[in-house]
Amino acid sequence: MSEATARETLIFTIARLLEGVRHVAVGASSPIPAAGAMLLRALAERRGGEAVRISILGSAEHNFFTQGAGELFDCAAQGRIDAFFLGGGQIDGAGNINLVGSGDYPNSDVRWPGSFGSAFLYYVVPRVILFREEHTPRVLVEKVDFISAPGTSPAGIYRVGGPYALLTGAALFAFEKDKGRFRLESVHPGHTVDEINASTGFAFAAAPSVGATPKPDRETLALLRGRILDELAETYPQFAEVLHADAAGLAA
Repeated sequence: MSEATARETLIFTIARLLEGVRHVAVGASSPIPAAGAMLLRALAERRGGEAVRISILGSAEHNFFTQGAGELFDCAAQGRIDAFFLGGGQIDGAGNINLVGSGDYPNSDVRWPGSFGSAFLYYVVPRVILFREEHTPRVLVEKVDFISAPGTSPAGIYRVGGPYALLTGAALFAFEKDKGRFRLESVHPGHTVDEINASTGFAFAAAPSVGATPKPDRETLALLRGRILDELAETYPQFAEVLHADAAGLAA
């Protein structure tokens, strides 16, 4: 069994971030978060723990919803979704995300798909993981150009949800809700703290000594490359092939 690839480490990290949740929902076009949720479910079954439910929009096999996003929102409002994933064209140090576009709105220089239900889900889902593979000052900015969904709310606003962590292709941050800021938890293999400082556009807290993000052990890696790839191929066949090719290339 070869070493874990960078994306396999991301998938394993997502599974660790989801520990303890009972129902994970994943939006469309989110193969890495979906794989992390599948790995969490498989690990829970292997340990004989409580069953984990996964709802992946766009999947026929891994989706309990019959009415698409509308049912997802209803389920979240009822407190029956424990974790969800959000990204953004821009993410700032206060956990605000921008899914609308860069530049002075409404005259944006670049337009993105739009906010959809991000503002709602950010408020009602207890564990929201911000995920973006790219780790550059272009994405991780000091202040977003447009707030699609705010990371924090003023006192007196009822809110059970908010950012739990920020995971990128280079590092993992935890969100300190009481201080409204991110704290660097670990850097992924092949990256350094100096690199994270240079490639992050916002200020963040960090421990005096920041360790490396854990990689999956051999047993977990075998599970990931077996059962999880098979499950992932139902919804994301092309991405499953990419993961397989990455692992094969690392082993060569």
